[in-house]
Amino acid sequence: MEQKKHWQSFGELNQSEAYNKDVKDEFREELPFVGDESKSFLDAKAPRRDFLKYLGFSTAAAAVAASCEMPVKKAIPFANKPEDIVPGVSNYYATTYVQDGDVVSVLAKVRDGRPIKIEGNELSPITQGGTSARAQASVLDLYDTARLRFPTIDGKEVTFEAIDKAVAASLNGPVVVLTSTVVSPSTKEAINQLLAKYPGSRHVTYDAVSYSALLLANEASYGVRGIPSYRFDKAKAIVSLDADFLGTWLSPVEFAKQYATGKKINEKNPEMSKHIHFESLASLTGSNADEKYLHRPSETGAVAVALLNAVNGEGATGISDAKLKAAIEKAAKELNANKGAALVVSGSNDVNVQTVVNAINNAINANGTTIDWSVLNNTRQGIDADFVKLVEDMNAGAVNTLLIYGANPAYSWFDADKFKAGLKKVKTTISFAGKVDETAELCKFVAPDHHYLESWGDAEAKTGHFSLIQPTIYPLFKTRQWQDSLLKWSGAATDYLAFLKNYWSTKLGGAAGWDKALQDGVINPTGETAAKAASYNGASLANAVSAIASAKKGGKVELVLYEKIAIGAGQGAANPWLQEMPDPITRATWDNYVIVSPAMARTLLDIDLNNGGQADSYEVNPPKKVVKVTVGNKSIELPALIIPGTHPDTIGIAVGYGRSEKIGLSAANVGKNAFALASLSNGVVNFDNSDVTITVTGEKYPVALTQTHSRYDTTQGNRTEVMKELTLAEYKAHPSEIREDRDKELQPFGGLAEYEKQGTIYPVYERPGIKWGMSVDLNSCTGCGACVVACTAENNVAVVGKPEVLRGHEMQWLRIDRYYSGDMDNPNVVFQPLMCQHCDNAPCENVCPVAATNHSSEGLNQMAYNRCVGTRYCANNCPFKVRRFNWADYTGADSFPDNQRGIVNDVVLNMSDDLTRMVLNPDVTVRSRGVIEKCSFCVQRLQEAKLKAKRESRPMIDSDIKVACQQACPTNAINFGNANDKHSAITKIRIDNPNRQFYSLEQLHVLPNVTYLAKVRNKEEEKEEKKEHA
Repeated sequence: MEQKKHWQSFGELNQSEAYNKDVKDEFREELPFVGDESKSFLDAKAPRRDFLKYLGFSTAAAAVAASCEMPVKKAIPFANKPEDIVPGVSNYYATTYVQDGDVVSVLAKVRDGRPIKIEGNELSPITQGGTSARAQASVLDLYDTARLRFPTIDGKEVTFEAIDKAVAASLNGPVVVLTSTVVSPSTKEAINQLLAKYPGSRHVTYDAVSYSALLLANEASYGVRGIPSYRFDKAKAIVSLDADFLGTWLSPVEFAKQYATGKKINEKNPEMSKHIHFESLASLTGSNADEKYLHRPSETGAVAVALLNAVNGEGATGISDAKLKAAIEKAAKELNANKGAALVVSGSNDVNVQTVVNAINNAINANGTTIDWSVLNNTRQGIDADFVKLVEDMNAGAVNTLLIYGANPAYSWFDADKFKAGLKKVKTTISFAGKVDETAELCKFVAPDHHYLESWGDAEAKTGHFSLIQPTIYPLFKTRQWQDSLLKWSGAATDYLAFLKNYWSTKLGGAAGWDKALQDGVINPTGETAAKAASYNGASLANAVSAIASAKKGGKVELVLYEKIAIGAGQGAANPWLQEMPDPITRATWDNYVIVSPAMARTLLDIDLNNGGQADSYEVNPPKKVVKVTVGNKSIELPALIIPGTHPDTIGIAVGYGRSEKIGLSAANVGKNAFALASLSNGVVNFDNSDVTITVTGEKYPVALTQTHSRYDTTQGNRTEVMKELTLAEYKAHPSEIREDRDKELQPFGGLAEYEKQGTIYPVYERPGIKWGMSVDLNSCTGCGACVVACTAENNVAVVGKPEVLRGHEMQWLRIDRYYSGDMDNPNVVFQPLMCQHCDNAPCENVCPVAATNHSSEGLNQMAYNRCVGTRYCANNCPFKVRRFNWADYTGADSFPDNQRGIVNDVVLNMSDDLTRMVLNPDVTVRSRGVIEKCSFCVQRLQEAKLKAKRESRPMIDSDIKVACQQACPTNAINFGNANDKHSAITKIRIDNPNRQFYSLEQLHVLPNVTYLAKVRNKEEEKEEKKEHA
């Protein structure tokens, strides 16, 4: 098999002279000789004099330090120890993460009364133990210094008694309750009680990212204004039209779990689902698809109609592009070949497009098989027309009282000025925001809600699938659950906790049922019900097809507004863990930008990525050209970022940025608000715009990209030893080809048979007991980033801020490398999670002068932080570039709190605040300046598991241990265990997949302990992939 050429950057693809020189340099910037900026160490002419100078300085510094009094830290014991707290032992509480359409059943790890980590709840049939990056990072929001600490009236601190008195005096007529989608059945009941007390009142649902078209189309086609359950696990053929269901569309954690089921493959079962994706802008789902095809945003409707016609045997009519037309006909063939086991989804917010998609699903018998109408998705219920009517009523002075929860239209509505004008005309405005967001800032009353980890509640993400919310910590501030406010203002004689318990106790048969549900965190339907079809009505189809045919054609450039996986619609903007998580598609942090294609870069930016020098200069230098994007009378200026896999005439901008500084330092001066570029079309919000102008301003702006920070020297040949990828046809024809290729590559060490024993001067150390190992299935990894944030939370990984990321100083222990192969304009994409490989022949261990890094008897490459002197020789010698150096005191571990002011930015300093530090895991050392750190395979969890097994007088088993990245992964891409245990999962994976597995950079004979399973795509081999730049 001829291996495809994989490339991380444009400079590497072209093998430019600048790239080849730069990749051989160990450090991204010249390191001056300490204390003398004019000389490097090699240029020093008087080493003895310099040595004495620095010795004198260190002596003086020691004297100064000795004269400073060390801060006093007192440990105060419990006078009366709470019954459920054992010092040093964690408790886990089942609860539910609910935010802006995301609903994930989770377990909160509480240590000594402090929630410090979020894990997935395996009892949930929806997420099945999976989590998202946002859910993982939500624990940090609990300790956010920007949280409101008391209620306010006109911005001044008051008590809740004063709020209740003032509100009671104001509530003398109909009220409007404005919320994001409410998935809590008990909260809906509380809202209804308030509405019933004031006749003429109403509840309006507003979602920042609208799914209004999907709801309205389903109502027209099926008579149900709802969203069914999509079963990707039952689909053998999947066609997606701009639906990023693995990234941000509807329920990505659930869908990722299902999708990965169809992508599991081994030698005994060489079959997998087929996924064809059509999109305008590079997305996570498109990157994972077997085949991806590009079209303009304005052509989405035409593609849907052509697909419908092709499925019905009429050919892909109406499509002029020959390649796109052939792709549509291929997709139709796959759908027809798998009727009853096929599925089509669309992310369009156009009612006509969704109506056509409903017709396709009906034609391929998806209704009642891969689409289940017996279980509805309740997470997105907002109808845009309802909110438009509310804004009109507000401006007409017809709204007297407005209560706002979970909605921030002053920021996220495309015509925010009109909403703000209307808000001024509302007599009584009440916000329940936990922070002073853009809407709360304009309200007279602010009654801050608890964080969800301080709250009681429930959720019904899907029909009949309930989960409970319970507090894991006493409220940190003078906040109150917004349901308590609703009940109090409606005249109820009980608080929300009693209301909730009564609501569920009656349904669950008493207190025992409530206690069991609270312990499990979920209330699941009894037994598995068969998928149910809904009666299809195609009466609206003809009008939809006609409307698409007569729609306005796109202009020269078209715009797509999209959500980032980490930031979403802005809910993650104030979370530094999420801001510093590299976006899987762009590998950028801390900003939004204008995504342009390589083709547009040549004409607009005058950057030719086929020119090696230009390509490398563009990627290595952070400043990017700023462009001005204009839509009507609105414009925005942002840096341009070149991303392959984007349509040549399409640009993309992420929403969720440009937030107010009042919601947190991490949101201040980060990106710009792009919601204003959306528009209203046929009664729904349109996040695509087909008439856009884009010009270069002449300015430049630095973008913190991480893609090229950990580069390998590929000037000596291909990267076959790092990444392996093949098609399903190749795998079926010759399953052992990768194994045979490895055997050839390792012939200098005697081939696979003698590989471990040869090539080292050290005796092979036999580990008869435990030998820890990991396996990563590249077919299952979607690149979502949940593992990256989970690792950060578990291991106290520091936030360094944008200036440090620009210098290549990011600290994440685990990164997800993005590799391209094939055509630069529309390449295949592979994601590879890379952490410390815990090599048995580790090159880092041999060069450490103080043995700070060494090998354990269980196969771990371990760090002794208090022994490390920061030479960084180990980082230089690590071929995987996974070691991190603390260039500054990012964590506040230093005894002098403010010694880094001016060295790191305010975001990093804020992470050292006493409140924020409550999130730190006490089982993991907080590293200080000058120390190397890296993945430890969560050694603290390994030790905890060993002690548990010892207490129970039994050997340790697989279920005792899950490392943080493994536990967070929604697709089970990562497995970990004892490789010496023949019953462990990792041993079975290696036995079942001898031909697909490989080790990264194994030609170097470092003997890693992380196995990768090669990426297999269900597609035909293309001739273009054999070219040099493929």
